[in-house]
Amino acid sequence: MRYAETMKTVNLGEAKANLSQLVREVRSGEEREIVIALDGAPAVRIVPFGRPTRRALGMDAGLVSLTDDFFESDAEIAELFGERL
Repeated sequence: MRYAETMKTVNLGEAKANLSQLVREVRSGEEREIVIALDGAPAVRIVPFGRPTRRALGMDAGLVSLTDDFFESDAEIAELFGERL
């Protein structure tokens, strides 16, 4: 992900000088989050405290399928676990 293209990014020196303002921008919703860069590379993010994360239910649906015999016993596997069928 390239942070500079999607959200506000500031260098560490600027963040130190303007931390209060940056926090206000995120807290008010003016900025969703702000990335602080160290030597030009993203290092940390300022995000609102307690912001709920979104999870899309079912986003992996259809990626995994089971064969009809998936739950049937397999003698070779049972033997590996010290069991006999």
